[in-house]
Amino acid sequence: MTIISIVTLTKWWYVLPVDAPETLMKGFPLPFVCPGWHTSLSLQIFITDFLIDIFVFFMFWFVVVFCIDRFLTKIIIHKIMTVMLLTITGLITAGTIIVATNQDNIFYTIKPWRMDVLETGYKFIWQSPQVSPNFNLNDKSEK
Repeated sequence: MTIISIVTLTKWWYVLPVDAPETLMKGFPLPFVCPGWHTSLSLQIFITDFLIDIFVFFMFWFVVVFCIDRFLTKIIIHKIMTVMLLTITGLITAGTIIVATNQDNIFYTIKPWRMDVLETGYKFIWQSPQVSPNFNLNDKSEK
């Protein structure tokens, strides 16, 4: 459930990094991926933020499942549901590994630059971020 939810539900961050173009980062509760600036179709991936995000999602699902199993009703997972969840998780993991093995990707342990967050929002994987069309960088960055 952790892998499915971290891919399905995320937060987008429209940010202005120091000495870099404005960019759209993704991740919840911390942004852990953004497009690479050195070439197209590359990513910048921040390992520490990603691990924190995985931990937060895992703890959320652990607490939800634990509370339901302990206090409401005993959870009995049928074999078809287990196979379906493992198949979806396997496909997501395989796709993520294929994208992450791009040789142009850059991996950092922490973000090497500061940033100003201009706008944020939540989205599902099938939605595109709704950044304000009349967004003026000069107005937001001075505040």
